[in-house]
Amino acid sequence: MKHYAQVFEAFNQGADDGWLKSQRIAAFARFEHLGFPTPAIEYWKYTDTKALAKRDFKLATDYDQQAAQQLMADKGLQLDAYQLVFVDGLLCKELSNLEGIQDAVVIEPLSQALATELELTSGMMGRLAGIDVDVFTALNFAFVSEGVVVRVGNNQKVDKPLLVTYLSTATEEAVMSHPRILIAAGASSELQLIEHFIGAEEAKNFTNRVVEGVMERNAKIHHTLLQQPSDKEWWVGRIQIEQKRDSRYTSHQMNLGGKLVRDDLVCDLNGTGAECDFAGLLFGRNRQHMDIHTLVNHNAPLTNSFETYKTIMNDRASGVFNSMVIVKKDSQKIQAVQNNANLLLSDQALINAKPELEIYADDVKCAHGATTGQLDMDALFFLRSRGIGEEEARGLLTLAFANEVIDKLELPAIYNLVETAVAGQLPHKIELDLIQ
Repeated sequence: MKHYAQVFEAFNQGADDGWLKSQRIAAFARFEHLGFPTPAIEYWKYTDTKALAKRDFKLATDYDQQAAQQLMADKGLQLDAYQLVFVDGLLCKELSNLEGIQDAVVIEPLSQALATELELTSGMMGRLAGIDVDVFTALNFAFVSEGVVVRVGNNQKVDKPLLVTYLSTATEEAVMSHPRILIAAGASSELQLIEHFIGAEEAKNFTNRVVEGVMERNAKIHHTLLQQPSDKEWWVGRIQIEQKRDSRYTSHQMNLGGKLVRDDLVCDLNGTGAECDFAGLLFGRNRQHMDIHTLVNHNAPLTNSFETYKTIMNDRASGVFNSMVIVKKDSQKIQAVQNNANLLLSDQALINAKPELEIYADDVKCAHGATTGQLDMDALFFLRSRGIGEEEARGLLTLAFANEVIDKLELPAIYNLVETAVAGQLPHKIELDLIQ
C-alpha cells in the first residue's frame, strides 16, 4: 500500500483542484481502506491477489513507439473500424484513427472529454461502477486519466465497429494502467465494441480496466473482449451495464493469456423486454489463473439472460467460473439459462465452477448447470480408428470443444484470430492451414 500511496501522491499532485481531484482522493482512500482482497472474502475465495499486492508498479510517462508499432503489426486485428490505441495506458495518436464518424456519434479519448466536457463526463463516470463497488474499481477511479467516451444518439447505428486496442510493452520497470470506457447508448441505437489486449512476451505489467454502459430503450451493444496479455501479466476488469426496456447486450469474452486474470461482468436488466447474452472461453496453461464472475439482476418482468462459458485448463493452470442470476420480486415471466462446461487436460489442472440462482418470483424459467471432465475416450477412439494420430486427435477434440463458443464470434477476422491462437497453444498444436 505504501508504494501505491507514493505513486498516487505524485500522480494527483499536479492535478487541478476540482471535482476530479477530489473524487480521485476519495477513491484512493477507499482503496486503502479495503486493501487487496484475500481468499477469506467469499467473492475472492479461489483467487489470491497476494503476489499482485507485493509488486511495485509505476505509471508510464512515455512508450517505445517502434515497439508498439511492431506489436501492433504482429498481433493486431486487421479490421475496417474506428480505432483507438493505448500503449501502457497512454494514448497512441499515431496508431489511432477516428476519421469519418457520423455527426450523431461521439467517440473520443477520455482525457479529451475530461478536459473539454468535464460536467457531462463526470455524470457518466462512476454512475454504475463507483468507488464502493470493489477495491479494484476504486483503484481504477483513483488513477483514472485515460480511456474512451462513447455517446451514440437516438436511432443511430455506428457504421463501423469501434476497436480499442491496449498494448502492453516490456519495460525496465513494470507499469500499471487503469483505462475506463464510458458508454451512453441512445434509444434504438447500435454499437459494436471490440476490446483487444495484447501483451509483449516479456511484459510484466498490471492492467485494471473498467467499462460502464447505459443502454436506453431498444439499444443494442455487441461487445467482444479479446485478452492476449503475456503469461507474466496481471489483468483485472469490470464491465457494468444498465439495460432499459427492450435493450440487448451481447458479450463475447475470450481469455487467452495472463498470469492472473479476473473478469467481472454485471448486467442490470431494469426494463421490460431487456435481454443479455454472454459467451466466453477461458484457456489456461502452465500456472495461469483465470477467474470470471458474472452477475445478472432481473429487475423487471419479461427479461431474458443466457450464458454459455467454456473453460480449458492444462498443466497446473486453475480456473474459476462463478455465475449469479438474481430474479427480483415481481420480475415474472423471465428466462435465465446458465451453461458451463469445463475440460481438464492435466491431472494437476483445476476448475472451480459455481453457477447460482436466487429467485424471488414464481412465474419464471430458470436453468443452470456445470460439467467438468476430460476428453471423450469414445470420440478419441473413433478418430484414431480413422487413421488420425493420438496427439492430433486430442488436439482436434479440444479445439472442437472450444469452437462451440468461438463459433459465436461473427466477424471473420476475430474468429480466425481466436481459433488460430487457441490451436497454436494446445498441448498438441493443430496446424489449421493443413486441415482447411
